[in-house]
Amino acid sequence: MITLNDVSKTFTKTFKKGTSIKAVDHVSLSIEQGEIFGIIGYSGAGKSTLIRMLNGLEKPTKGTVKVAGRDMGAIKGRELREALKEVSMIFQHFNLLWSRTVSENIEFPLEIAKVPKKKRKARVQELIKLVGLEGREDAYPSQLSGGQKQRVGIARALANNPKVLLCDEATSALDPQTTDDILDLLVDINKRLGLTIVLITHEMHVIRKICHRVAVMELGKVVETGQVLDVFKKPAAPITKRFVQQVTEPEETKETIEHLLEAYPTGQVVQLSFIGESAETPVLSDVIRSYKINVNILQGKISQTQNGSYGTLFIHVDGEQAEVSRAIDYLHKQDIGVEVISE
Repeated sequence: MITLNDVSKTFTKTFKKGTSIKAVDHVSLSIEQGEIFGIIGYSGAGKSTLIRMLNGLEKPTKGTVKVAGRDMGAIKGRELREALKEVSMIFQHFNLLWSRTVSENIEFPLEIAKVPKKKRKARVQELIKLVGLEGREDAYPSQLSGGQKQRVGIARALANNPKVLLCDEATSALDPQTTDDILDLLVDINKRLGLTIVLITHEMHVIRKICHRVAVMELGKVVETGQVLDVFKKPAAPITKRFVQQVTEPEETKETIEHLLEAYPTGQVVQLSFIGESAETPVLSDVIRSYKINVNILQGKISQTQNGSYGTLFIHVDGEQAEVSRAIDYLHKQDIGVEVISE
């Protein structure tokens, strides 16, 4: 569906001779039809430039960007306009027309495409029902909540039956509950319509909740890609580890560990990572029954991804050194990740 082959994008400042910025640096990616693909990175990583090349708003300096078989860097004019009917986008700040009602905002791209009025009205009603805005058809954007505005943006983006939906930090301006509601809506749309969704974000929670695969960007480069569950299980790049920690290691965990180490200088703090079915295995109770050790649970969490469950548990293990070592050896032999954080 979407392929990027050795893509680079360099911006040159004409007012300052010789100054150039490489926003995207030799990126190659492949995104399958019907997939929800996430691109995560901090500000300045190049993710916004990358997504703008998917809809032709930016042309690559080097490499090729193909969407649904079309080379987005080479086409222009009528062919580009036809291609853009298959690639739609939603934005962080909604980009609604404030003088138009909900129905009129959704109808706008259909007007541009010269769809007959009767078909436009029927399509608008269909989309309003799809995004859950029944009863708000005649409201203006100023009368809507942030979540409702984004639902209008999603409906408008779907008006011309695109094959690809691009999401540019689509939930960054929303509160946590509304963010989850919008993410649930995107998953529902993906399943119902078979729509390919590419989203960029700086929040690992968004990736964890809805994406099948993820690419991690830093300084214009893709430093890691993979199934979301695999990335959670074994993050390779340092920046990926920081993103995973956003979800798996709350800030209070570090404070709890530091306090415990001060109060109990003996023993070991261990992080256990559970993937898939192992997240529901009573490993800890087996260890407590089998070995003469004391176990204190510091922090625990189980998260769901599109590929399965992922859980982390921080424990403090104390007792005779030999017994503690045997218990940790036992944990290493189970189908879980074990990391001794401190001794």
